[in-house]
Order: sequence, then structure tokens, then C-alpha cells
Amino acid sequence: MKYRTTLLLVFFLSILSFNCKGQDKTPDEKETIVSTFYFIRHAEKDRSDKTNRNPELTEAGHARAQKWSEVLKNVEFDMVYSTDYNRTQQTASPSAKKNNVTVTSYDPRNIDGKTFIDDNSGKTVLVVGHSNTTPAFVNVVIGEKKYEDIDDSNNANLYIVTIINGIAQSTVLQID
Repeated sequence: MKYRTTLLLVFFLSILSFNCKGQDKTPDEKETIVSTFYFIRHAEKDRSDKTNRNPELTEAGHARAQKWSEVLKNVEFDMVYSTDYNRTQQTASPSAKKNNVTVTSYDPRNIDGKTFIDDNSGKTVLVVGHSNTTPAFVNVVIGEKKYEDIDDSNNANLYIVTIINGIAQSTVLQID
């Protein structure tokens, strides 16, 4: 009798376990997907040669790039993106090195917000751009024209976009 009771108990527990594994999760139980994107403009560039379309960072620019890596030191980046210019690559480099990732180049003229969001779903990402491309990229990601071009003298804006289960929220901070 004891053997049959144990056998029945094991049988019912097996059926219960099988049924629980096969059930879909309710909306409240679905996995939360959080993507966080940090957007900055490149640091101070060398303006001594007006004909140079691809200048390097100044000494102050290199110091700011290093400062960005310090400001963001507690953020673990999965990816770091930059346009393919010296000033943006040099701005992105300290944060990429600190996170042991390579800088991935992107073309600011061909931004596909949906693909970017899908490719970086659940990740924490740094994006380095320019005074016009950075706010434009943020606007594409959040799906609204919220941010204007950055003043040419401003290298201190930090845009933070968080997407939780497809809902985007954003803010901009100025880090001097």
C-alpha cells in the first residue's frame, strides 16, 4: 500500500511539473527587458586648422574623454559605438578600454532606430557622435523629436535613454 501511494504521488508530481513547464507566462511574469543607451558628443576638437575635416582632440578633449570614462566608471558597457572620425573615436576609446570592448563604428547618416534597438536589446551601450547627430540619434531611438542640436561650444551633454519592454524614457544631463 505504501509503495502504491508513493508511486501515485510521484506520478501526480510529474504531471504537475510537466503542466507547469508547458504553460505560457502571464503578462506580469514575462521577462523584463531593459536596454540603456548613453549618448555623448565628442570632446573638444582641435580647431587650429579650419580646413581639417577630421581633427584630433585637443589636450582638453583628451582630458574630457578620460573624464567621461571616470563619470561612467560604474556603468558596464556591452557595446561602444562611435562615428568614424578621429575626435569621436578618441572620445569613445577610454570608456571602451575600461570595459574591455572594441569601438564599433556607425554611419550617422544611416541610422535605423529599430535595428539599433533590436541589435542592442537588453544591453548597456555608449554612443559617441556630434553636435547634430547625437540628439538626432536620441530622437530616433525614443521615437520623437525631443532634443535639438547641441551648441558647438557644449561638449558636456549626457543623454540617457532607457527602454523597458519597448517603452522609452530619456533625460539629458550636463556633466562639466
